[in-house]
Parts: sequence; structure tokens; C-alpha cells
Amino acid sequence: MRYALIGCGRIATNHMKAALNNQLEIVAVCDILPSKMEELLSKHDLEKDAAIKRYTDYKEMIQELDPELISIATESGIHAEIALHCIDHGVNVIIEKPMAMSMEDADEIIRRSKEKGVKVSACHQNRFNIAIQELRKAIESGRFGKLSHGTIHVRWNRGPQYYEQASWRGTWEQDGGALMNQCIHGIDLLRWMMGDEIEEIYGVTRQRFHDYLEAEDVGLAVVKFKNGAIGTIEGTTNVYPKNLEETLYIFGEKGTVKIGGTSTNNIDVWDFEDETDMDAKNKGLQEQTSNVYGNGHTSLFADMIDAIQSDREPYVDAVAGRNALEVVLAIYKSQLTGTVVTLPLAEFSSLNMKGEFEGVKIRND
Repeated sequence: MRYALIGCGRIATNHMKAALNNQLEIVAVCDILPSKMEELLSKHDLEKDAAIKRYTDYKEMIQELDPELISIATESGIHAEIALHCIDHGVNVIIEKPMAMSMEDADEIIRRSKEKGVKVSACHQNRFNIAIQELRKAIESGRFGKLSHGTIHVRWNRGPQYYEQASWRGTWEQDGGALMNQCIHGIDLLRWMMGDEIEEIYGVTRQRFHDYLEAEDVGLAVVKFKNGAIGTIEGTTNVYPKNLEETLYIFGEKGTVKIGGTSTNNIDVWDFEDETDMDAKNKGLQEQTSNVYGNGHTSLFADMIDAIQSDREPYVDAVAGRNALEVVLAIYKSQLTGTVVTLPLAEFSSLNMKGEFEGVKIRND
């Protein structure tokens, strides 16, 4: 399958590794900075591969090469623009999180992909974590019984060095804050596990330590699910001195599970009323990862390839990407209005938050 990558920054190496692990035919990379392309290719010993073309214009690349699959790993603010161009040209696409920065763009990606018969996968790769897959099996088989509540804690650290790597980080137009960038994976997992259907969200965000950004560095929210269960969200990049945890709790009348580690990759608690011998392997399960992004990109790519070949929806489809985005934007809207936000959220964008933390020192790029 002919594959191309658009965007060669920090996360791109995970996409390239996944493409190589799945034996895709890498036909091109694209970035507005040629040095980024060379750096990425060199990292994977591909710099001398004459079959891989370099482009600074993704539209030109698509027109000349007509790849079957593209993944988008650019700054978040142009994910939707690029995705819609790919869809309009019949190219299947994997979109890094967040899928878009507005509800209108997310809904348009879904609508147009169905119209064109194109596959779209939102890159929420943590759904493929071994611990998360085991939890999902328990949810789907009803082992928890009636759900009480669930919570996600994303307690990470990001300092000036991280934000200096790219000027778009922490801006409302291109990135959003801690909830949109760092915490959206955990938010996706919580919503997915708790039944997906949400009635209301109330959230509060603040900018406490990162006065050189536009967006939030801490946010908390309460989520009311349609099945009667409650969810809570805590996301921050303010933890001293380094990443602490990304932890998901699910509490039911017949089961309790805590999935921890730096990226929801370890099972810390696994207790069920109907315990079986098979549960023993899950108690204390730890999946080793080389970074906070985990190992899921390779599995997500494999699933997308099979979805294209089998003409089915990807395991993590565009609707999943939209749903995670909707929660973040609902929290933003709640912060902006000071009120409870009712879902579905039809129209809202990160740009609506412009000036919310007015008076902060925006870094001079």
C-alpha cells in the first residue's frame, strides 16, 4: 500500500515506525521545513532511499503520487484542512489527535468521508494498549454490572523547552492547551468506556504556570453520561518535576479497575466479583513503552490497512475522533460561559477561547 506522511515533527517518528512495521510502501514525506524531513528519514535509516520523495507542498504530493494512505502529523490547526483535501482526492487518512479544532470541521470530515467512500482513522492509539484492550473486553462482556463512575487523571509536565520546539504550541488557533493536546487520549478512553453518550459537561480551566502560552495548563470537569454514570476529568501539564501518571479508573457494582503508568499502559487494580483463573494474568500487567505515546501506532496502522482492504470502518474511526474533541470543546465552552454545557455540541471552536486568559505574556516568536 502506497503511503505518505505529512508533517515531520515530534510525533512523526511514531508514524514512520508504524509504517515500516506494517511494511507499507513509503513513497513520500512532506514538511514545509526540508530539514525536518531529512532528520526524520535519517532517524529511520531512510535518508538514502531514492524511492522516498520529499515535498514541501502536500497538494502537489497528492496530485503527483496518488497515495492510498496518508497520515497527518502536522500542527493541530491544519489537520482538518489537510484531511478534507485528502478525502476530496480519494485518499484514506489517519489524522493525529485532535482530529480538528472545531466541531464544524470534525462533522464535515465525517460527512465528506462517507460521501466519498474514504476511510478515516483518528489517531487515538492508546485504545490498542494491552491493558486498555483487556478493560474493553470486561466492559463489553458486562463484568462491571451497572457503572457507578469513572475518572481520568493526566498529570504530566511540560516546560519552556517543549513549547520552544514549535511556535504553534499552546496557541488557540493551532493547538489549544493541556486538555486538547496532552489529555485528549485519556478523555477518549473515559468516554469510550463509560458508554460514549453524554448529556452534560461542566468544566473549569486555568493558566497557572505557563504565562508564555495562550491556552490552559490545567483543566477539570464533571461529565454526566446518559446511562446515569458520572465521569471526572483532570488534566494538567503543571506536575513538578516530570510526568507522573495517566490513570483511568472504572467503578462498577461488580468490578473495579485502575489502569495506570505514564500512558494507561499498566493494570494496577483488577478486581471482579466473578473472578476467573484468566484474571490472574491481568493483575499487575505492565506493558513496556519507550515514551508517553505508547506502542499503539503500529496496531492502529495495521487496523487501518485491514479496514481499507476489507472495506470496513476502522476500529478508531472519525466519529471517535469527533467525540473526544467534543468533550474538550465542551469543557472550553463551559469555562467561557461559566455554565453547564449540553451535548451534542453543534458549533464551537478553540478560536472561541481567544483572549480567555487575557493579560498573559504571549511568547515572542
